[in-house]
Amino acid sequence: MRYVMNKHRNKLAPTKLVLLAIAAGLAGCTVGPDFVRPAAPNFSSYDNDQTPAATSTQNATSPVALGQTLPAQWWELFRTPALTEVLNQAIGANQTLVAARATLAQAQETIVQARSTWYPTVSIGASAGRSIIGSGTNQFTQGQSFNQFSLGPSVSYTFDIAGQTARTVEQAKANAENQHYQLAAAYLTLTSSAVTQAITLAVTQKLLTTTEELIRNDEKNLELVQKSFLIGTAAQTDVLTAQSQLENDRTQLPALHQQLSVARHALAVLVGQAPSQWHTPDFDFDTFKMPDTLPVSLPSELVRQRPDILSAEALLHADSAAIGIATAQLYPSLTLSLSDTYQSTILNQLLTNASKALGASTDGNWTLFQGGSLQSQKRAAVDAYNAQLAIYRQTVLVAFGQVADALRAIDNDAESLRLSQNALQISTTSLRLQRASYSAGKSNVLQLITAENSYAQASMNYVRVQGQRLQDCVTLFAALGGNWQAKEGIGLSADK
Repeated sequence: MRYVMNKHRNKLAPTKLVLLAIAAGLAGCTVGPDFVRPAAPNFSSYDNDQTPAATSTQNATSPVALGQTLPAQWWELFRTPALTEVLNQAIGANQTLVAARATLAQAQETIVQARSTWYPTVSIGASAGRSIIGSGTNQFTQGQSFNQFSLGPSVSYTFDIAGQTARTVEQAKANAENQHYQLAAAYLTLTSSAVTQAITLAVTQKLLTTTEELIRNDEKNLELVQKSFLIGTAAQTDVLTAQSQLENDRTQLPALHQQLSVARHALAVLVGQAPSQWHTPDFDFDTFKMPDTLPVSLPSELVRQRPDILSAEALLHADSAAIGIATAQLYPSLTLSLSDTYQSTILNQLLTNASKALGASTDGNWTLFQGGSLQSQKRAAVDAYNAQLAIYRQTVLVAFGQVADALRAIDNDAESLRLSQNALQISTTSLRLQRASYSAGKSNVLQLITAENSYAQASMNYVRVQGQRLQDCVTLFAALGGNWQAKEGIGLSADK
């Protein structure tokens, strides 16, 4: 229905129309399912075997504190001040986090855009034109021309009868929550990667130092063998054996230097710097300590902490809202439009009371048949929800598996550490006895070389095992979600 009337003819009819439309809007409902977040698991173990109760450290044990939460800055558990300094730099300057924050802000603006549909659209228009009366009209007026001028505001409002706008806002919020958790995932990846690279640097530097010490011993041993050869107490083959040992140990240096460079470059990128513009701190391997305890969340808590699980849940929520949007499209729509304009054929008489006109119209639309398209869209939305539900469940299972793997790895690392300690002690004793025997002239230099090589290999293996324990600890903390919720300043709220 469309009509135009003089301002002074009937002021009550538009008011009645507005009240009628508002009543119709209030009588509407929000169709589609209301989202219910998946239930948390009710079991308390990550493994069908008993969760490891403790893992051996250098001087004590690190009990697994099941049901406890990680501290926000969990990397401080390793008690390495240089590590905390690097993490603070990375959190403040990493470009992946900058991009994730911007993407979150963009998603939050979609909430504002979706909410705008709840409000009327107000605009002001102006037009000017000239018309010529056609030949099919009255013979006295045909061929005549006249001007047309109009100016004034208009208001239109679409009532959310079936809740399509409400579901659209709900979907926008869920998508913004997903971006919030994507930011949290980027934060978790950044922090765990930075700690991993720092440990790699410390381990590699320790291995490099040990290898360089081994090479110095090889050089001394070669010199001894060459002297023995000159006086006839050693054979040419002994000299070649010592030379071969020296060169073999030297071949380890390029690979270690490469590992050191790669870790330094990776850490520079993580802190938002070009490798040539950033000085890597010196990480002393001996300053890294295993945490006194290992806080481990219960499975029921993990699903509310891991960013990837929460992201999958947010996407599930968005797909649930999409079902409501598709369902609402099966219902009619109603739009009310009001205008208060000046209309005249004479420009200098446009802004007079006689030229003022009030217009009102209601537009109703209900698509009853469209070849099954709308019903198909609803079924597709349901299918998308079911697919995302399966993805959510798989994400939860993968998370549980990762925590179980990390716990078992730390438990096995304790056994590896015990065995490597035994091997180091044996090789240390063997080297001490062999040096005493060589000094007493009871053994030759090749036996000393063998003992020194065994000691060096045992020392490097011990360092690698310690480094692996630290890395597996980082893996565990990352698998637990890193307690990103307690860290202030990583991003914006998911709501706007």
